[in-house]
Amino acid sequence: MKKLIYSLAFVLIVHCTLNIDNCSAQWVQTGPYEGNVLCFAVLGTNIFAGTDGGVFLSTNNGSNWTEVDNGLTNNFVYAFAVSGTNLFAGTYGGGVFLSTNNGAYWTAVNYGLTNQNVNSLIVSGINLFAGTNGDGVFLSTNNGASWTAVNNGLTNQYVSAFTVSGTNLFAGTDGGVFLSTNNGTLWTTSGLMNETVYALTVSGTNLFAGTNGDGVFLSTNNGVSWTAKGLTSQYVYAFAVSGTNLFAGTGGGIFLSTNNGTNWAAAGLTNQTINALKFSGTNFFAGTEGSGIFLSTNNGALWTAVGITNETVYALTFSGTNLFAGTNNGVSLSANNGVSWTATALTNQYVYAFAVSGANLFAGTSSGVLLTTNNGVSWTTVNNGLTNTTVNALIFSGTNFFAGTDGGVFLSTNNGSYWTAVNYGLTNQIIYAFAVSGTNLFAGTDNGVFLTTNNGTLWTSAGITNETVYALTFSGTNFFAGTDGDGVFLSTNNGAIWSAVNYQLTNQYVYAFAVSGTNLFAGTGGGAFLSTNNGMSWLNKNQGFNPISSIYSLLISNGYIFAGTDGQSVWIRSYSEAIGIKQISELVPSSYSLQQNYPNPFNPTTKIHYDLPKNGFVKLVVFDILGKEVETLVNEKQTAGTYEATFNATQYSSGVYFYRLTTEGFSDTKKMILLK
Repeated sequence: MKKLIYSLAFVLIVHCTLNIDNCSAQWVQTGPYEGNVLCFAVLGTNIFAGTDGGVFLSTNNGSNWTEVDNGLTNNFVYAFAVSGTNLFAGTYGGGVFLSTNNGAYWTAVNYGLTNQNVNSLIVSGINLFAGTNGDGVFLSTNNGASWTAVNNGLTNQYVSAFTVSGTNLFAGTDGGVFLSTNNGTLWTTSGLMNETVYALTVSGTNLFAGTNGDGVFLSTNNGVSWTAKGLTSQYVYAFAVSGTNLFAGTGGGIFLSTNNGTNWAAAGLTNQTINALKFSGTNFFAGTEGSGIFLSTNNGALWTAVGITNETVYALTFSGTNLFAGTNNGVSLSANNGVSWTATALTNQYVYAFAVSGANLFAGTSSGVLLTTNNGVSWTTVNNGLTNTTVNALIFSGTNFFAGTDGGVFLSTNNGSYWTAVNYGLTNQIIYAFAVSGTNLFAGTDNGVFLTTNNGTLWTSAGITNETVYALTFSGTNFFAGTDGDGVFLSTNNGAIWSAVNYQLTNQYVYAFAVSGTNLFAGTGGGAFLSTNNGMSWLNKNQGFNPISSIYSLLISNGYIFAGTDGQSVWIRSYSEAIGIKQISELVPSSYSLQQNYPNPFNPTTKIHYDLPKNGFVKLVVFDILGKEVETLVNEKQTAGTYEATFNATQYSSGVYFYRLTTEGFSDTKKMILLK
């Protein structure tokens, strides 16, 4: 079935109207939204798109999209049906949901629906039919309040499509087309058997079926007999009819027939897999696999992307007040912390790295290094001397500019105007990451870490051999390396000795780091993790990710932490909340105070409240009974207000602990007891 073979690796990015100030509870996407575009619905002037990341609504013909998922506990949306003001969504894993207010809120309507994998929905009068993945057809006559299986004679139970012609209800299955003339009480086979049928539609007295690799079939006698009607090598996933025009969405784009399938002509998007087609007046929408939604206003002669296609984000950086995202389709820019994004002039490139020097923004891409001095309005290639053009890492060390490529390290001393290979002693030539400490430059490769103390004139091994190292960072004198399958390693002596620090780090593929004070975030194949004690333990910080994605880039700035993901674009979270700090009141207290933790005793978490009468740098530290610092909860500048910090002692043994709040002109210490 097509629902099971679609790749989940692409997403629909829509123009986001997110209020960043509401991001305090968890991760939220900042404009790129995930989801295969699998179905459409039209309700008045509203266009709904069903994706594997939920439901999206456009009220202006696709110019802008808003996620409308409140109450939708399963986000894999494969089918819609409209009945009056009722909008039904069929999901894969969550059954059927109903919204009576244009998606503002959804309610599950599944009583009697024994199979929760719903591939297709259709309304016929007061009857609502659901086609499931293995249990056939279900019928509801009360808007989904209850369901009854109606499968008598339906020998094949995988139902991917419906269509209605008068009192005839047709079901497309992975065993052909079935017909019921009595609302599913009895089904009979049609002449089209031994075919997996993904799409059905009626045009006048003609019934069309789209199949799994055998193209389109036509019946003029309600399915008694069928004739092959072209596109014989195509997987046909969707139909749309407009007057005498029949459109077929296939694995190779959109095709148009004006003579009932006798002849077909390409109707655009020829390099796309088309999952869904829908007319709304003269507006024609196509949902694709990998490139989001397209709109045609002239019957497919010309198509325009509406919304922004979702990207895999390999790199993030700020240049001034602008946030840049390096993706598998170039560079995008946000001037408002990710609330909205625009594409820069750099498109159709894989962008793996950034470096900023003054007003210069450099991008390391699949075709070398590019430079913009005007925030992406225009880009200039700066590859002279760069013999390998796949650039995975960029870094400045003083006036020296280094590029890590698939063919070693290159150095420029003139902002990329000319490059020289500096690889002597570098036994492995694929470079994924850099880190600088004083005059030491470290390179993470697919065979460990290498060090140069003379700007690349000579490289020596710095440990972690036989490991692919994707990420490097310093936190004070602590040096961290993220590896391909073996988690995080720590060195306290510039790479001379390394030790694994992976306790509670549930995913071991580590692609990115971000450091602020003593807080270390790791972007992994299983999302985001935080360590406040130099990697001795890690806390899962994936609240809000749906689904959890690999994180390839992390950035802390402006009070937020940004995550660039694999196929889900950029996500954002309040930095203070992510590290366990929450401002619970903006009222300015009259004085400093540190309150007793609650609960106390506790196991394993407790909350600590404190008051700040003015802005300032705040440090909140936990000590054991011997006075050894075990965890730093707060280490940042905060505005006046009342705060709540959470201490998670999962990895610590029972006993007495102390916590101390220190800020300018105030310090206080209190005792707490951990009982396990």
